[in-house]
Amino acid sequence: MDLVELFSRTLDTTLPVFAMVFIGIVLKRLRLIDRDFVSTASALVFRATLPTLIFLSLIKADLGVALDVPLLLFFAFATLGQFFLSWLWARFRVPHADRGIYVQGAFRGNGGVVGLALAAGMYGNYGLSAGSLLLGVVIVLYNVLSVWVLSVYQPGQTTNWRAMLKNIATNPLIISVLLAIPFTALSIELPSWVMTSGDYFASLTLPLALICIGATLSAASLRSGHQVALSSSLMKMAILPAISTVAAWGLGFSGPQLGLLFLFFASPTAAASFVMTKAMNGNVTLAANIIALTTLMASISITLGIFLLRLAGWI
Repeated sequence: MDLVELFSRTLDTTLPVFAMVFIGIVLKRLRLIDRDFVSTASALVFRATLPTLIFLSLIKADLGVALDVPLLLFFAFATLGQFFLSWLWARFRVPHADRGIYVQGAFRGNGGVVGLALAAGMYGNYGLSAGSLLLGVVIVLYNVLSVWVLSVYQPGQTTNWRAMLKNIATNPLIISVLLAIPFTALSIELPSWVMTSGDYFASLTLPLALICIGATLSAASLRSGHQVALSSSLMKMAILPAISTVAAWGLGFSGPQLGLLFLFFASPTAAASFVMTKAMNGNVTLAANIIALTTLMASISITLGIFLLRLAGWI
């Protein structure tokens, strides 16, 4: 396979995902969708269609293949490593008040939408099922670590562990993973009409979520950006994915395993980081800038990353 064909295959994977993001930008500019639509659609995705997608992908999966314990453990420890590395950098390079937001933006990825969409595009049902399990693990880490680092640097804030544990326990995505495991382990089959209806409903998830991401990007917010946002974005989209992916390869991960890890490591900053920053009275402009920059950078950085990994024969 020559370089042109290899790059073309890479674009076949990434362009459909990021095309939906840019369609969201266009629809917002044409005023075919507005803030109320984005708010309602995002809530529908988070509370209903994405949990359905995760549940169905897991009950269809071969748990012996999807439940990859070494993969899950490496992903968890790599996420912790990314968190502490970005925090260490922030202590020396970022103003005190912005450190928590910088760290959250640098390590908290949008695996639930962008990661899963790319995983499905590259690896089909395996990508969805194994990616859903990765998502279940990392949601807990993201919430715990984000609350911790934000509370350290936001004046007057304390870590409300009880509320955080309640949010984790009632997270629809975690619940969908837990509900799906016994169905898969015991080979319980649902009626065909339930599966078909569920597939129709779940198919709304990725296009709707990606359109909402595009619609929330703000040119005004980007114009007010500064060096901290750019630094956090480069950490999120280039430095940490490169270090983590090379480390995974060095430990023996390759093929779909390594590809899946890279896609989750390289996903842009999650929109939930803005919500958490706002709830803790942080610098919401900085949080919004990081989300916007990483989302725009992702179309280039993820495409280039996949191309280089395929060129090296690692995935």
